[in-house]
Amino acid sequence: MTKRTTQDAAKRARQRIAAIRRALADFEFLCSGTLLTRYTTCGKPNCRCHQDPADRHGPYYDWGRMRSGKLSHRWVTAEQAEQLRPAIANYRRLKKLLRDWEIQTERLIDAEHPRQP
Repeated sequence: MTKRTTQDAAKRARQRIAAIRRALADFEFLCSGTLLTRYTTCGKPNCRCHQDPADRHGPYYDWGRMRSGKLSHRWVTAEQAEQLRPAIANYRRLKKLLRDWEIQTERLIDAEHPRQP
C-alpha cells in the first residue's frame, strides 16, 4: 500500500468514526430484547375466542430479553410497548454502529501503523 493510499484510508476511517459518534448522540432510549404481540384463548369453553381464531383476546405485549444470562419475559402495556419498539430498534442500530466503529478502528490502526514485512 502506498503512503497516499494509507493516508486516504486513515482519513476515511476517521471520518466514519466521527459519523458514528454523531449518530450515537441521537439515541435517547435503548432496550435489548424482542417485543411480541400475542392473542390468546381463555379457559372459558363457551367464550367467543374458542369459536373464531380471529376473535381471540388481546393484543397483549410480551417483552423478552436476557437478564443475568437467563431469558426473562415481562408483560407490558400498550403504551409501554410503543416506547419499547423504538428503544429496541435503537439498541440494534447501536450494536451495528459499535461493530462498524471497531472495524474502522482496526483500519485506522493498520493505516497509521502498518505491519512490517
